[in-house]
Amino acid sequence: MIKHCFTTLIFLFNFTIAIGQSETEIKVPEFDDSFSKTVQILENGKTDIDYKSFRESFIESKQFKIASEKSSEFRDLKKQMYRQMSESKYDSIISTTKKMLSIDYTSMTAHKILRQTYKIVGDSINAEKYKTIQFGLLTSIVNNGDGKSCENGWSVIQISEEYFILNMLGVELKTQSIDGGICDRMEVVDENRETKVYYFEISNVFKGKENLKEK
Repeated sequence: MIKHCFTTLIFLFNFTIAIGQSETEIKVPEFDDSFSKTVQILENGKTDIDYKSFRESFIESKQFKIASEKSSEFRDLKKQMYRQMSESKYDSIISTTKKMLSIDYTSMTAHKILRQTYKIVGDSINAEKYKTIQFGLLTSIVNNGDGKSCENGWSVIQISEEYFILNMLGVELKTQSIDGGICDRMEVVDENRETKVYYFEISNVFKGKENLKEK
């Protein structure tokens, strides 16, 4: 009788784990394009890729249109994520961020929160994996240009990348304007209340919008 109960408990435990794992898997796009193939490569743990090309492949992909159609769902998931963070619901955070990445795998916010949560729960392998991806995406922007002029502006594919970088810099946005039709001019205040200006080159943002019209 005791052996039977023990076996049942093991089964239920393993079943619960399996259900939990299936709910938190990132859904890799099934399209036969560069973006989808690279997401699969990254999910397999091979993180030494060209992140600039990877980001740019997103706006050329079929998944980009799906992400656009699911923009409201993505925003809702982001709100859920921050609420779960305030309540320290780590399993829920992992599930939510993976749902976000299933929509937009280039989201540095989702990668950042996912890797931080994995670190908290003691999963060092996944924490390192998603940290590498997050900073790979980030450096593919900030290591190309210095952001101090439109000519040397940081090239982004989505406006959300601009806000993520400003947040990482720890600055507060004062004004945003278009410079020369191809750059976002962001006037900010730093922690010392000093005013600074950063430029983001947005030709790929316009290209992404044009691609959505064509598909």
